[in-house]
Amino acid sequence: MTRIVILSDVHGNAVALEAVRKALRGEKPDFVAIAGDHALNGPDPAGAVDQLREMEADGAVIVSGNTDVAVADFDYAAAFPWFVDGVPETFRAATEWAHEALGDDRVAWLRRLPAERRLLADDGTMILVCHGSPGSQTSGLDQALDPSVTIERVSRTDARVIVCGHTHLPEVRDLGWKLIVNDGSAGYVFDGDPTASWVRLDVKDGEVAAEIQRTEFDALAVANAISSRGLPGDVYRAATVRTGKLVR
Repeated sequence: MTRIVILSDVHGNAVALEAVRKALRGEKPDFVAIAGDHALNGPDPAGAVDQLREMEADGAVIVSGNTDVAVADFDYAAAFPWFVDGVPETFRAATEWAHEALGDDRVAWLRRLPAERRLLADDGTMILVCHGSPGSQTSGLDQALDPSVTIERVSRTDARVIVCGHTHLPEVRDLGWKLIVNDGSAGYVFDGDPTASWVRLDVKDGEVAAEIQRTEFDALAVANAISSRGLPGDVYRAATVRTGKLVR
């Protein structure tokens, strides 16, 4: 059997990431996969990235998300293509703040992350680790997508299992020939449960089992840290962390 632990979308929430890391100690996974969006929005991007780099040194597979492109290089069109009339000041302010908080060495680490990685289970099952969907950091596998769009997006890889984040809504969706495993968010979740979400994925003899896990962290302390920062939009970011629902 091959066990893979999956998390993503830490978004600068070092407190939540630390809680998840403690929860992982008993898992003994063969792989840890981390699917992007590491620094933007939360109060401690440097602390989050430092932990991620420790995890990478221990063997974790880490890919880049769309907000990592923004934080590293201020390429807003690539990171947020849906803002056709320009990126709001709230996004620019948080991005610039995170870039400065990270410093040159951590920014260089963000820049070198790949957009996706492939893992092979012991039985030969291929698992794609991406942020949004195969071949894209910005086109997610949203639950509300037209089925034809979902099929088109998942068809862009030969992998049996597609591991992703981006939507901040955890789900496991079996399409028969493909399995979508969205771990949600380990720091900035949107489903109304203000905990960190991650996934335990087991692969054995062609069978794949994925379970969404939840880990508590001090959401109020993180929300207060965001509020005290005082950037445009921080009142909404703090409310999102506190409630587990997207507030804007």
